[in-house]
Amino acid sequence: MTQSKGYVDPQYLLAVGNQLNHIKQRSYALMQIQLGHKVLDLGCGPGTDTITLGSLVGVNGQVIGADYDEAMITEAEQRAEQAGVNAWVRHQRVDAVSLPFATAYFDSCRSERLFQHLLNPAQALCEMIRVTKPGGWVVVLDTDWGTWSTDSDDTDIERRLARFLAETFLHNGCSGRKLYRLFKQQMLTDISFEVFPLATTNYALARQVTQAERSEREALKASVITAQELQRWQTGLEKADSEGIYFSSVNLIMIAGCKK
Repeated sequence: MTQSKGYVDPQYLLAVGNQLNHIKQRSYALMQIQLGHKVLDLGCGPGTDTITLGSLVGVNGQVIGADYDEAMITEAEQRAEQAGVNAWVRHQRVDAVSLPFATAYFDSCRSERLFQHLLNPAQALCEMIRVTKPGGWVVVLDTDWGTWSTDSDDTDIERRLARFLAETFLHNGCSGRKLYRLFKQQMLTDISFEVFPLATTNYALARQVTQAERSEREALKASVITAQELQRWQTGLEKADSEGIYFSSVNLIMIAGCKK
């Protein structure tokens, strides 16, 4: 099967999710979850968050993890069964812009790092709001890949690759910075935002997070960089890594709002 733009597999999401635990916990708090609540995790991936959400709503609650990728759903169902929460935590394949749930069904909804992959994030947010009860909370976290930066003396190459990642490799790579506007346009109340700067000195992790192997290959095909420039770029970063001076960073943005 041909991979969609910016596609990531379950292993990628599990690995990256482990780096974001403090941010995830904050998103759960903003949802104001109580025992017995029904909650939606849109773009649930391999169930990275649904099992934890299941413990927050308890056995009398319900968690639905929704994702378009069948492989993610299969993995998530297996993990829920292994965790012993599958009686009230379930996963199903959905289209984010046309959710198969009744209006005002959930007490709160969340989505994490999904909107960057969507062609129509505004419609996905509309659907999240539709299926949330009045007085319920909608929480969205996403990356602003336009803020990705890597310390390098090859600034021109660094900027070209960063811009390619944000503007071409992903459908909506600058998603994070757009969330506040989307929430305001939907007339949600009590809107709040938080910015989470993430930095790493781990070159291997940075390459994994940015899908560097694939994005660089596509940038090369698109003539964003030449083979010689790519070689120089990789050599420079490998040298920085070997000297213990590699550094890169990016911002994640979380928006929360209450449905009237």
